[in-house]
Amino acid sequence: MSSIERDVVIVGAGASGLTAATELKKAGLTVAVLEARDRVGGRLWTDDVDGATLEIGGQWVSPDQDALIDTLADLGLETYERYREGRNIYISPSGERRTFEGEIFPVPPKTEHEIVSLIDKLDALVAEIDPDRPWEHPLAEELDEISFRRWLETQTDDEEARLNIGMFIAGAMLTKPAHAFSALQALLMAASAGSFSNLVDADFILDKRVKGGLQQVPLLLADRLGDDVHLNAPVRTLRWDEAGVTAIADGVEVKARFAILALPPVLISRISYEPPLPRRQQQLHQHLSMGFVIKVHAVYETPFWREDGYSGTAFSPYELVHEAYDNCYDGDPRGTLVGFVSDEAADAVFRLSAEERKARILESLSHYYGEKALSPVVYYESDWGSEEWTRGAYAASFDMGGLARYGADLRTPVGPIHFSCSDMAGKGYQHVDGAIRVGRETAAAIIGAA
Repeated sequence: MSSIERDVVIVGAGASGLTAATELKKAGLTVAVLEARDRVGGRLWTDDVDGATLEIGGQWVSPDQDALIDTLADLGLETYERYREGRNIYISPSGERRTFEGEIFPVPPKTEHEIVSLIDKLDALVAEIDPDRPWEHPLAEELDEISFRRWLETQTDDEEARLNIGMFIAGAMLTKPAHAFSALQALLMAASAGSFSNLVDADFILDKRVKGGLQQVPLLLADRLGDDVHLNAPVRTLRWDEAGVTAIADGVEVKARFAILALPPVLISRISYEPPLPRRQQQLHQHLSMGFVIKVHAVYETPFWREDGYSGTAFSPYELVHEAYDNCYDGDPRGTLVGFVSDEAADAVFRLSAEERKARILESLSHYYGEKALSPVVYYESDWGSEEWTRGAYAASFDMGGLARYGADLRTPVGPIHFSCSDMAGKGYQHVDGAIRVGRETAAAIIGAA
């Protein structure tokens, strides 16, 4: 085992850890980045699957994601717009396929009124939430003691309206059932994007993609860091005191003045600490868990839905695939659809064989796009729940009552140990933008203390 000394050791070579390392190095500090995987990027992963370039992890860029946009410019990366021309598709409770334009689904007038009313109510509440300190809201504890599903039930008796609004937070973002997280956690998710309206606007939240794939951000950051990035080096033990840390990983030991744990909170307890982390940290990590979603990629000979006048955007809380989009890769003449199966629905299909699961998912896509959707030339499921160094998707969130109780301590340093990842962000929470923001903030705190 090699032994090296650095000013800061960073555990995790995702966007947050690599951003922090970059900022620290700019300030003249020495760094070592230890990554458990055989690649950099964490939950960003662009890969070739059977000849198709797929974004297995995160992929979209929103107009308000300043930190990410600045990083893309710094790295010389270009973007292209998601295809969105034509009619969108909605499946009703009866299974009827309806088309629409704009943001509001083609639902009965009463349901449409209730959906608009719920969006207005949520936007008003979100405007009162500081995404960096949601626990400071006067009603934080009250909002954290009621599930998002129950909160919606107190606002309207229209089930279709509740299911559609719940889908944008539960299925599309936190990837947990709406009964499993609080109204406060839902408000944080919306506040992190600027408003609830932004979350329901697919043209906003899923605006652009990066040419060459979003994983280029960590890949290019790692290139700049060179030999300071160590792959296949999972950290097993972290010894620490007020004077510094010693990170013991497979094949390398790093002694440093500071450590940054830039990994999902659910992995923090995978490391053995000498001495153990304080009681508060031990407790709060037990109240965080990852969501679960299958990201489905289906590649066809042509983007046949475009020829029929459809955008590729499709939604339904009644379908196995609750949302899907045109996801054609820049320069590829073939057509790619991406769909999502979340939380309990994902649990159910993983009880099936791979062949049965594929058939069920493609059948759901065919309800939106017709029989042509049944026959992709490439099919792939991104299953982050089985990834050893992730354990779920898209991000960690607190259980009921956990955000108000523990949120303020989520990023509180423990001696020389700091914490940094998208799961801990305010603005940009669970997005690459948030990972970069927190990475910059964590680096700045260490630079100030060094």
